[in-house]
Amino acid sequence: MTNRILDFAESAAFVHLSDGLLVVRRQGEETTRIPVADIAVIVASHREVTITQAAIAALASAGGILVCCDEKHRPAGMLMPLAGHTTQAERFRKQAEASEPVRKRVWQELVRAKIQAQAAVLESSKGEDGGLRALAAGVRSGDAGNSESIAAQRYWPRLFDRGFRRGNEEDTRNHLLDYGYAILRAACCRAICTSGLHPSLGVHHTNRYNCFALADDFMEPCRPLIDRGVAGLCGDADAGSVTLDRTAKAALIGAVVGRYRTGEESRTLFDILTRSAQELANRLTGESTSFRFPDIDAE
Repeated sequence: MTNRILDFAESAAFVHLSDGLLVVRRQGEETTRIPVADIAVIVASHREVTITQAAIAALASAGGILVCCDEKHRPAGMLMPLAGHTTQAERFRKQAEASEPVRKRVWQELVRAKIQAQAAVLESSKGEDGGLRALAAGVRSGDAGNSESIAAQRYWPRLFDRGFRRGNEEDTRNHLLDYGYAILRAACCRAICTSGLHPSLGVHHTNRYNCFALADDFMEPCRPLIDRGVAGLCGDADAGSVTLDRTAKAALIGAVVGRYRTGEESRTLFDILTRSAQELANRLTGESTSFRFPDIDAE
């Protein structure tokens, strides 16, 4: 599978399956044919996009994800593969039985990697890390010292401005962040399913209504990649003046499908997530005694 992301946002479309290919028709004319196996994520954003059951089933069988958006073009739901690994049932059982110390140590590594990534974003965009490198080094098991929250209090005012608040609907930077995070979440779900883990069995996020708790845990170290993309799009613009248009979506999708350096290697983010999800699976199922999310740097 390659890592193509299709965002149907600009116009109505009819999507169906033909001979193993995903066929896109607009205004009655065929415009695109794509092998289903090449698609990682489809984002159905336009209100008049129709996707046949056969196309959806083929996408899921190939390991792809479907993201549906609301009337404001913000992600509202996600469909993902039911089966993704040959020993999935056994891994589900072992994952559910993972001990609390194991889950706490995994969360420690995820938080440490997230804060390191936030520090890297600040260093590249603002010239200093706001003390986040030192904070990352002191993250304890289960993040007992609440380092993630402390990092956020330092990070967001430096990245944007002191008036920025996550969740503020009037600040359109949040719309861009939410869109980018939704694409990233879908990519993480795909990697988790491929590794044979269940995305609802989180190591830290435990909301009973959250079907993707583990994906929300696993994506934390990669959120700063989206943050950096949004900061680059917004620049010094006013909080309410940046729109989630075609240019913004392309930039944020680019952050997910782009290549990054990890150690001495250059890899796509999808590849990094797939490898890291496998290491996470080995840790949660007792096949390994260590897990560390890799440091990711822009090329």
